[in-house]
Amino acid sequence: MNLKTTCHYEFLQESKKYITVFQGGTRSGKTYNIMVWLVCHLRATPRVRLEVVRKTLPSMHTSVIPDFKEIMINNGWFDDRHYSKKFLLYEFQNGSTIQFISCDDPQKKRGSKRDILYINEANELEFDDFFQLSIRTTEKIILDFNPSDQHHWIYDDVITRPDADLHKSTYLDNPFLPDQTIKGIEHYQGDNFYWSVFGLGERSVNQAQIFTEWHTLPHINHIDTGQVYIGIDFGYNDPTAIVLVKVYDQDIYIDEWVYETHMIETDMIQSLKDLHAKIKISPPIYGDGSRPEIIESIRRAGFNIKPAKKGKNSILDGINLMKSRKIYITSRSINIIKEFKMYKFKEGKDGIIDEPIDKFNHGIDAIRYALTPERITDTYKNSTLAYLGIK
Repeated sequence: MNLKTTCHYEFLQESKKYITVFQGGTRSGKTYNIMVWLVCHLRATPRVRLEVVRKTLPSMHTSVIPDFKEIMINNGWFDDRHYSKKFLLYEFQNGSTIQFISCDDPQKKRGSKRDILYINEANELEFDDFFQLSIRTTEKIILDFNPSDQHHWIYDDVITRPDADLHKSTYLDNPFLPDQTIKGIEHYQGDNFYWSVFGLGERSVNQAQIFTEWHTLPHINHIDTGQVYIGIDFGYNDPTAIVLVKVYDQDIYIDEWVYETHMIETDMIQSLKDLHAKIKISPPIYGDGSRPEIIESIRRAGFNIKPAKKGKNSILDGINLMKSRKIYITSRSINIIKEFKMYKFKEGKDGIIDEPIDKFNHGIDAIRYALTPERITDTYKNSTLAYLGIK
């Protein structure tokens, strides 16, 4: 067998508890090795039903599903005739099955029982998601997560259980990492928060966190009420983020539409067509003005797109506008929620500096771009009040 295993595989092999939790930093190899153990277990044990769960379906197609296929194909085990792309279900010759499901459909987490449950990136889920899944799991629950949240139900309601094992890991537990990746991770040793979470895999307090309060909701109701905008942050190796933003009664509602790497202009145009077809309105679009060629291509495709207002203090102005309003984010917007947790100010020897770090901000930049009209209105209102001596 062509299997590359690490301490994660060994820990799972020895764990006798009902729940096994893997807490780790970036590139520790926990997801891949969990999947290796699960594949081996299913091949060796007849009629086992395994469900692999993540918050949304698109995120599964970039993580656990490719890992599963790579393990199976590299060892000559994958038979396309046994794999249903429609149901994301693979059936082994001994009757065991693995199915990939997401929590964006409430009926999926309240479906029939399974023998083994594996929740990938479990910190993306709400506690009710975990509860509904766990009460229908008979033999084993496996969770992995990155400890980027200061407070989370995993710490309070899972790790503390007597029937739960905890395994912590870092990038040093993955002997297969290339040197360049290791150097990239160790570059953050000077940043207490990033190094603690991503380097050491430890729960940390982000004292320089920019956004500390927001609310989640299942979806945005009545999309045609209030002011509706679309923001785009262009990327290629970095993600392209397309975000729908609604402002109603001064509150901001956010829904992640696209968050993908390697998108070209035709991909963005098709995604915008799909979004317009879904919401059945054509709100104004604001994109990064530093890429006028992309904005022009989208405009020629028939969209009302404009460059976002930028300039001195535009980033801080946009952040301050967002922080002055109540913010609601749809629960399926997992990348934006992650950015809200991770986006932080720079820190110097004398404390926090009033300048954001250019990281974990692709979706947030798209939101700022979308709010260009609101920012202009807000700036005009404040300057007028100041002129009148009211503020």
